[in-house]
Amino acid sequence: MNLPNDPVMLLSVINTQLRDHYSSLDEFCLSCDIDKDKICEKLASIDYVYDPDINRFI
Repeated sequence: MNLPNDPVMLLSVINTQLRDHYSSLDEFCLSCDIDKDKICEKLASIDYVYDPDINRFI
């Protein structure tokens, strides 16, 4: 999967994928062969963190 570099666009793409296709961030990252720590770090740069209870970055 080709993810955007812009953190705001990345947030939108990731949350949409989590909402529509995946039950967890781990499942998404494993399925798409994406580094979870890099995603979390990039989204933390705009003050978003993953909430597993609602399965989205907030």
